[in-house]
Amino acid sequence: MTERRTMVRRVSRRGVLASAGGAFGAFVTTGAAVETELLPGRSWVYRQLGMDGPDGIVPRVTPGPSTSGSFVSEARQGRTCGWTVAYPPGEARALPVVVVLHGKGADHADAFGRDGLALDVFLAEAVGRGTPPFALASVDGGDSYWHARESGEDAATMVTEELLPLLERAGLDTTRIGLLGWSMGGFGALHIASGLGPDRVAAVTCMSPALFRDYGDTTPGAFDDEADFAEVTPFGRQDRLTGIPIRIDCGEGDPFYRATRDYRDSFDEAPAGGFARGDHDRGYWRRIAPAQLAFIGKALRGG
Repeated sequence: MTERRTMVRRVSRRGVLASAGGAFGAFVTTGAAVETELLPGRSWVYRQLGMDGPDGIVPRVTPGPSTSGSFVSEARQGRTCGWTVAYPPGEARALPVVVVLHGKGADHADAFGRDGLALDVFLAEAVGRGTPPFALASVDGGDSYWHARESGEDAATMVTEELLPLLERAGLDTTRIGLLGWSMGGFGALHIASGLGPDRVAAVTCMSPALFRDYGDTTPGAFDDEADFAEVTPFGRQDRLTGIPIRIDCGEGDPFYRATRDYRDSFDEAPAGGFARGDHDRGYWRRIAPAQLAFIGKALRGG
């Protein structure tokens, strides 16, 4: 899982500036530089100053059962894709399902377990507290940013035309699904939802989505070229999500904070969620997981 762990030792503002050194240290001294994200080390500065907020705590509950497997994906050009379905404790038949899309450098397994995001554990806690039960299904999507690429690889089609039929055969209700993603997977959740529309998507939740205002800001390899970026950017396409309940959360120290803020602000009606102290890391994602799962579980049941 791609993440930055919160440092245990906190240092003073004076210590941060001294350790930064040289021109970078002088740059940090201007508060405006941090607030407008001119600093490439925004997350580092927030972490050093203790501005990340507390890490989320995995609840002391026993998760429900899970099952895993793999399939060879035609849409991903013959790659073997691992998958896991995590169920809440209790009845596991005919449940609605939320497809979980991982971030860059991660795979399907990183969504689950106490060494990962522990979404299976948070699911058990949510259902125990009254959230209508549903299953979580995660799958390997590679690092292609969950959209069709010039190479022919198409992780979005893999989800819609290969994973969903597999989940239906396993007895899950895929009539209307939920989508949850973190980082690159947050971008993917918005992209796939905009293609499927409200008839197929009951809700979308994003943790620190990897959003970019301009092609020049993008992560190397995320898009084939400027034309590819223009084809799939979620900016200017919010109308495609009309009728789908959306929740978007992002930390204020996150490298994607500014783009995520601009994206949320461009909706006619602001999505649920918002911003709080936090970085682009597992500690923050675990902190917001309960609210995200409660939101999507309610939406799946038409709440």
